Amino acid sequence: MFLENTIKNTSRSGWIEVICGSMFSGKTEELIRRLKRAEFARLKVEIFKPRVDNRYSEEEVVSHDENSIRSTVVDTAQNILLLSGDVDVVGIDEAQFFDKGLVDVCNTLAEKGLRVIVAGLDMDFRGKPFGPIPQLLAIAEYVTKVHAICVRCGSLANYSHRTSEEDSLVVLGEQDNYEPLCRRCFIT
Repeated sequence: MFLENTIKNTSRSGWIEVICGSMFSGKTEELIRRLKRAEFARLKVEIFKPRVDNRYSEEEVVSHDENSIRSTVVDTAQNILLLSGDVDVVGIDEAQFFDKGLVDVCNTLAEKGLRVIVAGLDMDFRGKPFGPIPQLLAIAEYVTKVHAICVRCGSLANYSHRTSEEDSLVVLGEQDNYEPLCRRCFIT
């Protein structure tokens, strides 16, 4: 006789982790730290970044503190599914630059049993939700919001204020184009 409760579930369960915050808050640093720990644990890790982000390196994910880890550059979120292959952990940096399909990609990977770690800006320079990050925050099992320090008053900063006059949504830059601000300094 077949009994339902005698069947063991041998498939592993995956999950999604999101690391978000403003520019200069340590998102990529935290992503690299988690991925290197996974590698130390002898897990198979693959890291992806969008082709548009070539500020520090074409082939590596690099933090502002110059820590780095090898990565695979992709044009679309769908490419992540095609290239993730036989891995245990998938890391995705600068997730705000990916298309909305990233949400489905992350769900598919987690449903296959992978640990998915995503890092990205949660707000654009106007203080509005950015790209696929809001949807990823909603479906993630784990969310870490990191903060920078406001360059004007020293409080915790969670806004990426653009200092240049450009008004397009995506303007790659660093301290030459952006500064971290707290809520009070951002709105005044």
